[in-house]
Amino acid sequence: MRDAAARSRTGLNSKSPQTPEQADTRVKVSLHHLRSLEGRARKLTLLPSQPVTSVLNGRHASRLRGRGLNFEELRGYLPGDDPRTIDWKVTARTGEAHVRVYSEERDRPALLVVDQRMSMFFGTRLNMKSVTAAEAAALIAFRIIDRGDRVGAVIFGDGYVSEFRPKRGRTAVNRFLTALDRANRMLHAEAPRVEHPLFLNQPLTSVARLARRDHLVIVISDFDGLDDRTGKLVGTIARNNDVILCPVTDPISEDVPRNMKLVVSDGELQVELDTGTTETFRKLSDFASGRIAEILRWQQKYGTPVLPLSAGSDTIDQLRRLMGLRSRPREAPNE
Repeated sequence: MRDAAARSRTGLNSKSPQTPEQADTRVKVSLHHLRSLEGRARKLTLLPSQPVTSVLNGRHASRLRGRGLNFEELRGYLPGDDPRTIDWKVTARTGEAHVRVYSEERDRPALLVVDQRMSMFFGTRLNMKSVTAAEAAALIAFRIIDRGDRVGAVIFGDGYVSEFRPKRGRTAVNRFLTALDRANRMLHAEAPRVEHPLFLNQPLTSVARLARRDHLVIVISDFDGLDDRTGKLVGTIARNNDVILCPVTDPISEDVPRNMKLVVSDGELQVELDTGTTETFRKLSDFASGRIAEILRWQQKYGTPVLPLSAGSDTIDQLRRLMGLRSRPREAPNE
């Protein structure tokens, strides 16, 4: 392969892109980076019994159901059995004490819904939103597998939806991380424009089909492109599953700067927005706050916990705070 251009296209050029260890993981993730998060995921917990400082703690609207109990058998009462397990109807009908025996569910499939659309390829302080979403998904996936549960995913971009049915073990995680890495690498400033980019409804429709009941569904997205049907899909999924919503935002959307000229582009056309004008500033602020307000309405209506993530802060530290855990000191670079 003597042609220099051909060597560059195939990655064989000596001046090829940086290795995963050298690449700036604030802009693009890599398979190496995602796998390196495994050790930091071990202290995370998605159990229903949460510390009081956790956003998952509280009353009916914010507590997860967690693992349930499977009925195994009905048998005669034995000394030492918990009286609370006595089936009084059967006892009254037979004249002898009977108890209902349950076993804890050992398998709870999880479905990670990860947004990698171009709207996520944006960041002003630390990470691109797409990076924060990928890191959070990888950390949660490692924790789910450590608990012995199955993990699946719905990864979506502007023009595709990739589905992975929940499976158990290291192979499932590697398959998920590889697909996540591939989806993230498709995001770049010169990516071809998709004429009709996907709204959130298409991937949520996939979730509704894959997660019929008793799944843990975690949606990690900037929730761009909401409409009335989006809320109905969330409600349908939440009816028989536990759903956690993780809106990913950038600090600039949380506090729109005044007197700044912003250039916004869809890849072909661009427009300049002047936040110094009162009308433009008000519309941008209303747009940013309105999306979060809609998600919070879902929390109240459907009981879906909301774990907000910011691309301006370390992902693992945010997850630990949201779970009510103290953040660990950051490791020294040379360690």
